[in-house]
Amino acid sequence: MNEIRQRATEHFPSVLLTLLSMVQALAVELLWSHIRETPYLLELSWISFVAWVQISATFTGIVLIWIVYSSSAMRFRWVPAISDSVLPFMIGIMEFMLIAALGPEHVSLWFILLATVFALMHWVTHQTMKRARKDPANAGFFRPRKPAVLRDFLRETMSMAGLVLAGLIVLISGSNSVVVLLLLLGANALLGWQFYQTSVFWDLSIAESPET
Repeated sequence: MNEIRQRATEHFPSVLLTLLSMVQALAVELLWSHIRETPYLLELSWISFVAWVQISATFTGIVLIWIVYSSSAMRFRWVPAISDSVLPFMIGIMEFMLIAALGPEHVSLWFILLATVFALMHWVTHQTMKRARKDPANAGFFRPRKPAVLRDFLRETMSMAGLVLAGLIVLISGSNSVVVLLLLLGANALLGWQFYQTSVFWDLSIAESPET
């Protein structure tokens, strides 16, 4: 590896985490502003309960994006491409749009945006893994594992399709509050499952030894 490639590989994780932390901080600040500027959230009402379930899913999604990005930067080395510096901004914009869509008026759009955010995240993660596989420092993790193929993304594809379907159901049902609540609870459950999968992957990767 030439000196420039080595320098980029060594310094990029800290640059990426600094960049992403700023984007995520802005997203959390925007979410907090929405909470402060929405009076009915402090009322004891059905619409308030549904809204808090939606906010919970949004906040969980923001935290999950941070965990996925930061854990990849801490576990693996890879030679960065320009897209690695651009994509966090794109994800940030999608998060801002997701927060802007909070509320009963845009629930259908919110589901579709959530699906888009995580489709983008899965694509980013896959591209990162492809680059990380080429670095000998990650051989302990990648050597016993074959490169991912299309069928390996079936669960993720079904999850994203489920979110899009939820958005279409809300659109067709006319924002029925019971239907919306059930779908939002499903979105929270899906994000919780993603947290579990990320935790399992973390434990699996840090248990590997480069010498094995």
